[in-house]
Formats: sequence, structure tokens, C-alpha cells
Amino acid sequence: MNWTIPNILTLIRLGAAPMVAVMFLYFTRPYADWFALILFVSAAITDWFDGYLARNWQQETKLGAMLDPIADKAMVVIALMVIIGFSSWQAWLVLPATVILFREVFVSGLREFLGDTAGTLKVTPLAKWKTTFQMVAIAVLFSQGVFEHYFGMSTWGMDDDMVIAILNGELTDELGLGWKFQGMQWAGTLGLWLLWIAAALTLITGIDYLKKAIPHLKDED
Repeated sequence: MNWTIPNILTLIRLGAAPMVAVMFLYFTRPYADWFALILFVSAAITDWFDGYLARNWQQETKLGAMLDPIADKAMVVIALMVIIGFSSWQAWLVLPATVILFREVFVSGLREFLGDTAGTLKVTPLAKWKTTFQMVAIAVLFSQGVFEHYFGMSTWGMDDDMVIAILNGELTDELGLGWKFQGMQWAGTLGLWLLWIAAALTLITGIDYLKKAIPHLKDED
């Protein structure tokens, strides 16, 4: 076991993955959204740092190579599960999330089956972009939850007509409903678009990995 700083960062990221879900068990919203957002972004940043440090300090290890993709997948899968669980299962969100989850399980299964020949499924530059889009999309969607609940808290006790009047500028916006509503709308739309781009890249890289694996899946004559 090589306890280098890059490996320790990877282990911290792996441990942070389930904590994203735990935040919603122990805290009320929007505090749970804030804590999950901060935890997820912090873990995503370590994803860049551990790889950068491992390469520049020449501390690349088998342990790190094994744990790094597991930590990435755990962060993405658990975060998507939490977001979908609190999104009322919106179809436009569930579909790209399903593509991402299916691909991650499928490629992990391929690597496990190939065993010693799994080196043919090395991480490609496009796969790294896929992970980046996934992380950014999830962070933006978590921020959407923050805006949504602050907006909801600010409108507590108001009827729909009053809220609409404030948003239309007919009444004074003393509680900042306008910017909270706009933040909620923009974060939700941007996060959804980024997730669809991530899903497209996920599908492309999954097909690429399958093509590389096919020669090793054929039965010998």
C-alpha cells in the first residue's frame, strides 16, 4: 500500500462520495444542498489535483490507478441518484442520467471480464472530457437546488398571484425573488444541457470501449 499524497486525496474523494447522500439524511434543505454542493465540488477538485501531483511527483501507483476511476464513478453515480431522487423523476433528467449510469456499469463489467487485458480500455482524452462535463453538470444541478429552496423560503406565505406580480415588477421585490428565480431557472437549464452533453460523450466513449473489447470477447476456434 503506497500512502502517497495523490493516493490519500483519491481515498478522501472515495469517502466523500457516500457523504453527498448522507447530507440529505442529517440536514434540512437548502443546507443539505449547500453541504452536498461544497463537498462534491471539493471532491471534484481533488480529482484534478491527485492526477496532477501523481504525474509531476512521479508517484503514479497501481493503487491510485485502481482507486481513481472507482472514486470518480462513485461520486457521479451517488450524486445523480440524489439529484434524481429530489427532482420528482423528471423525464428529461432521468434519461441522460440513465445513459450515464448504464455506461458506467457496462464499462466496469467489461474491465472486470477482460482482467489482465483490461489495459486495452485505457482512459482516453474524450473520456476525461466526459468526466469533466459530468462533474460540472452535477455541481450546477446541486446549485439549482440551492436557488430553488431559497426561492421557496422567500415565497412562504405568499399566494401565486403575489409571486407573479413581484416577478413581473408590479410589486416591490424586497426579498430578492427575481434573482433567486432567475438563478433557479438558469442553473436548472444549464445543468440539464451539460448533463445531456455528458450523456452523449458517455455514450460515444462507451461504444469506443466496446469496439476495443470485441476482439477479446470472441471465442477461440
